[in-house]
Amino acid sequence: MPTWELNPGRPALTRVPVTADLAEACEWLRQHEAELTAALHEHGTIFLRGLPVARSADVAAVRDVLIPEPTPYREKATPRSDYGNGVFSSTDLPPAQSIRMHNENSYTLTFPGRLLFACLTAPEEGGATPTADVREVLARLPGHLVERGRSSGWILTRSYSDYVSLGWRTAFGTEERADVERYCRRNGIAWQWQPDGNLRTSQLRSATVHHPVTGEEVWFNHLAFWNEWSLDPDIREAMVDEFGPDGLPFNTGFGDGEPLSREDVDALNAAYDAATVRETWQAGDVMLVDNLLCAHGRDPFRGDRRIAVAMGRPVDLLDCRPTVHPTAAVPA
Repeated sequence: MPTWELNPGRPALTRVPVTADLAEACEWLRQHEAELTAALHEHGTIFLRGLPVARSADVAAVRDVLIPEPTPYREKATPRSDYGNGVFSSTDLPPAQSIRMHNENSYTLTFPGRLLFACLTAPEEGGATPTADVREVLARLPGHLVERGRSSGWILTRSYSDYVSLGWRTAFGTEERADVERYCRRNGIAWQWQPDGNLRTSQLRSATVHHPVTGEEVWFNHLAFWNEWSLDPDIREAMVDEFGPDGLPFNTGFGDGEPLSREDVDALNAAYDAATVRETWQAGDVMLVDNLLCAHGRDPFRGDRRIAVAMGRPVDLLDCRPTVHPTAAVPA
């Protein structure tokens, strides 16, 4: 039976017994899957140290035990490298850039219930993949923000471009406008084609949902992650000058139509910061995240860093008792 190391500021960690090979390690995971799942529901994130994982194929083998049902990466928003067999790199953004806390694909109607991160090459410095329990985030948020989220949901507006973020062809994996429109129509997304051929979309989603197994209410969204006030002030000013206040690549707001203030977004990010835990990566480490119970991010780093990611256990938003029904939202 796994034994767990529980230390303040760090995720629950277990040291996997030494095994002869990957097949034996996967059998150990298979035998203890129930205990691992129970720990995951309790802690939101669990770290497995000591697995013989060195290649993307090893990650796929562990993935097939822990999250056998794959979830496609829909409505892509950041660049990733495809390692094959449903295994990808973590977000390919510059090493000096941190990535704020977010729940994977919180804006889609079907999203991964579990995420698996595996360290193939540990960075020289930094580069942790921190997580934040969004049950705790919800408890730490000011009451008026929670009520706005529960009652009105949140709106994501995207302006696709090949020069900033991702173009619509990459994001939707197609060259055909008709395919994009069909997807948007089926997934509650409003769309507008711009004169320059680019795309703008908007969608309303619930800011809080309930875990389909534990029943717990969680703060589940990209509201702070993609809000303009989370940008570096100089970058925000430059992007507003370039694209205008309504043309940013990403922006968010509550469904009540009132924009978030800088103070609102600061309060959201402070709640994530207070709930954040992190563990320094070692080669072979595997981190399993319940995507509904924990948000995740990335710390800046130096040196080579190869963190492989796999997603699975798809969850339908409507099975999570959203407080706001998902639908298209007309861009402002």
